[in-house]
Amino acid sequence: MTCIAVQKYAIEKYLAVHRRVHRTDCCVLYWNSSLRSRFFLSFVFFLQYADLSVAMLSLREKDRPIIQKLLEAGCCGRCILRFCCIGTQSAYRLSTEDLQKELNAFVSSTEATAAAAAPPPQSETNTHTPSDDQPSDDPPSKRIKLDPDSSEDGGGSESVPVVTLGPPADGTESPVCVCVVCLGVLQDFCDPHFAKKISEAVKSEDYAFEDLVLSVSLPAQLSVREHSCWLHIKKEVREKAMVLDKEDVIQVNKAFKWAIQGMLSQELKVPVVTKSPFEVAVGFIHPDTDADCHFLAETCSDCFKPTKNKESVFTRMAVVKALDKINDKRFLKEYPCPPMRPQAACVAQDTTCLHVSAFVAGRYNKFSRTLPQTPWVIDGERRMESSVEELIAAPLLNAFKSDSFNFSSSGREDVDVRTLGNGRPFAMELLNPHRSKFNKMEVRRIQEEINQSTDKIRVRDLQMVSRDAMSRMKEGEEEKTKCYSALIWTQKAIAEEDIKFIANIKDLEIAQKTPLRVLHRRPLAVRQRVIHSMSTRYRDPHHFTLLLKTQAGTYIKEFVHGDFGRTKPNLGQLMKAEVDILELDVESVDVDWPPAIPE
Repeated sequence: MTCIAVQKYAIEKYLAVHRRVHRTDCCVLYWNSSLRSRFFLSFVFFLQYADLSVAMLSLREKDRPIIQKLLEAGCCGRCILRFCCIGTQSAYRLSTEDLQKELNAFVSSTEATAAAAAPPPQSETNTHTPSDDQPSDDPPSKRIKLDPDSSEDGGGSESVPVVTLGPPADGTESPVCVCVVCLGVLQDFCDPHFAKKISEAVKSEDYAFEDLVLSVSLPAQLSVREHSCWLHIKKEVREKAMVLDKEDVIQVNKAFKWAIQGMLSQELKVPVVTKSPFEVAVGFIHPDTDADCHFLAETCSDCFKPTKNKESVFTRMAVVKALDKINDKRFLKEYPCPPMRPQAACVAQDTTCLHVSAFVAGRYNKFSRTLPQTPWVIDGERRMESSVEELIAAPLLNAFKSDSFNFSSSGREDVDVRTLGNGRPFAMELLNPHRSKFNKMEVRRIQEEINQSTDKIRVRDLQMVSRDAMSRMKEGEEEKTKCYSALIWTQKAIAEEDIKFIANIKDLEIAQKTPLRVLHRRPLAVRQRVIHSMSTRYRDPHHFTLLLKTQAGTYIKEFVHGDFGRTKPNLGQLMKAEVDILELDVESVDVDWPPAIPE
């Protein structure tokens, strides 16, 4: 484009938008070199502003009728961008006021350019043409502001209607209506004030994090209102041959994130990313959710079923499912198109924070015969003061600043059973930790704190692990082996020769019906187990030590005394004598996880 052409374009854009002269005057000004030189410098800024505005918003001429229909329906600026499928994030970061100016400039420039491109009148003294009297296809609603043309000489030139988003030109206050689609989410909550409110809530929780992901929860009826508006502009989209579908419309939650995440990042000094272990959740509710969605329950009742922990059956997923099933004709019969103007805006709920779980693993020894692995509660009454998991968890909860924990281990021992040798593997999931990263020295100090807090247990090989690594502890658990030592009592007196045959028994298969002592918490079943090997150490005529290597999951006590015949064969049957177990120790758990850490 030549310099003169650029100047001509600038003057035309400026005069067409501001409408200070007649169309015929525009033609005169194009070729008046003195006027061109005089006005050019002041027009350059306007030219840059107008072109950059369109470039920033990525709007096209074919978007104009859609924008007009949405403005008349009562949509906010950001929802207009969504329905125009504007995927430029920077457009949503504009302030509400700047976005209004940008849209007004676009609509005004396209209106005025169309007017300037009209055929020139027959006479300079009479520029009014019959075609100018034709009414617009889309009559303006109460929210639409008509900015009539005015001429410098006060003449009766035509009025070009322009849809604007901003307040009246006389400076008077105009009521701000709630957007009919987003119900104010993209109007009232995309500013620095709300970003600061979110950041203050996050800071008050005292989390340690390097980045965050922002999640948004929206009222279910926003999907209904969006569907209604889509049907409202569907005809325009088809007529303009725009290759768009409802799925191409930018979602409200995505637009909200694009608008707010930059400000939130500045406030918290960390990036807002799409995947992070730390989540900041922002939720919105609306008082009329059930009223807006009620017609769907009547037309698609199978989509709405009561669920636990849900105050309403109108969840977002249920509403979306119903909208997929209902046809356009039925929808338009049951719901207004475009949506009715809401009487209230959405209300923001408290900001919540959640960090993904942290996982630690190790091995523990238990030296007490009065300490259960987990809290021992019978009939609602606690029987023991503490437990293995609580002794391990207390220092970890304090260090990780975690809300709670889940404890798991490779098997479990009874309250009166000790765990010796290299210990039993365990893993602990620390829920919502406020701190999640520790180096090896810090983890070692936590291990020392656990061991110094009690003499009933001892922890070794404590380390940070991943969720996936925890599964290794349970992989092939029943194929693993465990070694035990048991103090056995016999009713009849025995000699050392009477128990030597036991060492010759290899891979003894036994059938164990669920023991009576655990039947209240385990399903009734018969489990096949293997006693791989046994050996004995004679102590006195009524006592000996039995050493066993068994398949994991074997009930050792029941193998010894038979559990009233529920375990077959058992040690009493093998010895043809009445026997019982007095003490039991776990000597080793043959699971090669977690990796050993040198002392």
